[in-house]
Amino acid sequence: MSQFTAQDHHYMTLAINLAANGMYTTTPNPNVGCVLVNNGEIVGQGYHKKAGEGHAEVNALAEAQDKAQGAVAYVTLEPCSHTGRTGPCAVALVEAGVSKVIAAMVDPNPAVSGKGLAILNQAGIETAFGLMQTQAEALNRGFLKRMRTGMPFIQCKLAASLDGKTALKNGDSKWITGPQARAQVQDYRSKSCAILTGADTILVDNAKMNVRYAELLEPPFPAEQLRQPIRVVVDSKHRLKPDLAFFQINSPIIILTTDLENNHHWPHYVQHLVVKELNGFVDLTDACQQLGKLGVNQLWLEAGHTLAGKFAELALVDEFIFYLAPKLIGASGQSLLQLPVLESMDQVYDLAIDEVSLIDSDLKIVASPKRV
Repeated sequence: MSQFTAQDHHYMTLAINLAANGMYTTTPNPNVGCVLVNNGEIVGQGYHKKAGEGHAEVNALAEAQDKAQGAVAYVTLEPCSHTGRTGPCAVALVEAGVSKVIAAMVDPNPAVSGKGLAILNQAGIETAFGLMQTQAEALNRGFLKRMRTGMPFIQCKLAASLDGKTALKNGDSKWITGPQARAQVQDYRSKSCAILTGADTILVDNAKMNVRYAELLEPPFPAEQLRQPIRVVVDSKHRLKPDLAFFQINSPIIILTTDLENNHHWPHYVQHLVVKELNGFVDLTDACQQLGKLGVNQLWLEAGHTLAGKFAELALVDEFIFYLAPKLIGASGQSLLQLPVLESMDQVYDLAIDEVSLIDSDLKIVASPKRV
């Protein structure tokens, strides 16, 4: 029999919904929500909005004020126990005099894991965890993976015709999919910590790879609150130049390369990140590990068939998002992914279909690799 009541589920649902409000802005921190309940009355609510600002618990306590005394706190993630840019939330809850804390899950961050609950228990505050853990984990797939493995959660977006072609033979691909599918891609980009592409995409399309907020069907915030994710580009051969459109937007850019090259004057927001070399190119596994160290939780991969294929071949992709347009391009078109030549069906890349939906007239398929 579950230790949690229907009311517990109700309040944790509210906390999870609150936490989701931060998914555009909290990077590199997790999305967290908190609801304070005293004698059946919600006395405080809060969510973490931005790194460096108040955590969910602190914001809820500020709203509740003295009504937090004796309240039950429902939190989507174990209250933190360490001091970073803000103080420890577990201590704040103790000082506020809450009677009980129910966390959806224990924080996988080694600096926290179990320590926040221990602080509460030592202060005589009852604790419990595991309520709606699956839903809470879904809020922070990137943060959880980075804490557990050091790697970001990588989503690979691919758009193609129904016969699996991404562009005409001459490279023309605007536009295979419709405006609603493209708007959804902008939403995915805006929720990511970083967007990764290859030098070929920048050179062939003169792509900017930024979030085009004007295309979103429902922009999440007023324009002054919006941010651009870090834009990351793989440039093993130093082919990119500062005059490209990609570099004209004043937002953080990381160029992944195997050695420093200083023949150009780069804008102040451009950083060169040297990673290991593999067969003359950037070692993508090392690159992802280094991005993880920089706090990248969620990495959005939007690249040509060569780079996307290499990510798939190396089993770096956690989730594929396919948009298939009701068009036929034919055998002369460019393929969806460049993968090694396979000799038998036992070698094919096996995927599990997680979602199928229609986005206007385009078919969307979300799939994840079946790990052996």
